[in-house]
Parts: sequence; C-alpha cells; structure tokens
Amino acid sequence: MICVTGSGQTGVPLSEKSCLMPPDNPGPASRFAYSLYGLYALGVFALGVLATLVVVALTPGQERRRRAVARIIRTTFLTAGVRPVVTGLANLPDGPCIVVANHASYVDGLLLKAFLPPRFSFVIKGEMRKNPLVHFVLRRSGARFVERFGSGTRDIREFVRAAREGAALGFFPEGTFIADPGVLRFRPGAFLAASKAGIPVAPIGIRGTRRMLPAGRALPWPSRVQVDVLPAILPDAPEYNDYHGLAEAARQRIL
Repeated sequence: MICVTGSGQTGVPLSEKSCLMPPDNPGPASRFAYSLYGLYALGVFALGVLATLVVVALTPGQERRRRAVARIIRTTFLTAGVRPVVTGLANLPDGPCIVVANHASYVDGLLLKAFLPPRFSFVIKGEMRKNPLVHFVLRRSGARFVERFGSGTRDIREFVRAAREGAALGFFPEGTFIADPGVLRFRPGAFLAASKAGIPVAPIGIRGTRRMLPAGRALPWPSRVQVDVLPAILPDAPEYNDYHGLAEAARQRIL
C-alpha cells in the first residue's frame, strides 16, 4: 500500500541503488520480463493520460480539476504496481511557499502532482507550450510556465507577485535531468523569487525514479519510489541573505 506519513522522519534512507528492484545489470531473461512490465506500465499510463485529458476538458473549477487529476495519477501508479512511500507532508508550510525537488525522471512531476496538496502550482519549462495537447492539459491543471533560457526577469516578477498573493509554487530547479546519478546545480530563479517574496522554501527529495524511467529509456522498469518532504528553510534563516546560498542550502538538504 502507499505509505504517507505526516512526520519529518524518512525512516531508512534510500539511495538511488537501494531504491532499485531490478539488479543493475539484469540478464536476458530479466530484461525480457522487465520489458513486458514496461509495456504493461506504458499502456496503463497511456490510459491515465486519456482520462486526464477528458477530466481537464470537462471538469469546471481549477481546484476540482487539480484534485481529480491527482486521483487519476495515484490510481495510475497503483495500477502500474508503483506504490510510492511519501513522508514529511507535515513539513509543508500552511501558507505561501516554494517547494523545490531534485529531478531524475519523466515521472517526477507526476509524483508531486499526485501527492502534494492541490494548492500547489507547478512551474514548467516554457518549451512545453509548443505541444498544444500537453500545453492544454498543463494549463487547465494550473501549471505556470517559465523560460529556461534568457534573463527570466519577467517570470521572476510574476512568481514573486503570485507568492505575495498567497500562491504555493513547485519547481525543479535543476531545469532538466540526465541519466547519470546525482543532483545538478540548482538554477537561482526559484530562490530569488522566494527571497524577494519572503516565503519559506521546502526541499523535497525524490528517490528511485531515475531507476524507474531515466533519460534515454522508453520503457519503465519496476522500482521502489520514495518522496521525502524535508523541513522548510524559513525566511529568518541565514541562507536567506543570499539567494545563491539559499539554492545551495536546499540542494544540500536534498543530497
């Protein structure tokens, strides 16, 4: 079953290696079995995408759409045999805040959408606007878009304004993900917005998704997945004196 706890305790730490169910170098028979699973899981996720498209098109009200989409994603994960362990939800600040998570796989955004409260709006790279269908689903689900290249000054101002008006925003500050293990250096945009708005930053560590569906692989493999919501960095913390230092402090907590 899905294990969701409210405490900040994460239990036994999970490294990228320990989250993996299949061995690092499976033999031919195992690879065949994992491929069969991958085809099944891919079909399940395709049905989830269709259900999401119908829901966001027909459901009135953004909060209702967000809740419905979260239910679809949770059901999709369960049907695909993925039972994420989610801990530390009580660490999320009640008011406006920014959450930042490491980015390891295509499924990271789905995980956070499924298990974080529906009040969170996720910040998506602007290139996703080029796909009309994806753009429609994300926009109707309450996503915000940011340009990864260029100054991004206008985006920062919009995020600061939204945060001051009570918004809760979610970022993947690495800006992308790669197949190799590790956490890339965080881009400063989310942390500049947080420092200007004077709101907490809640780091989130995601484990196991790189093994499930890394960059460059078409089919998912079975994997143990864990999401740890870590204690927030509050505006009175010393790290808030410099947004670059705030970015590195959040990154170190995730590591």
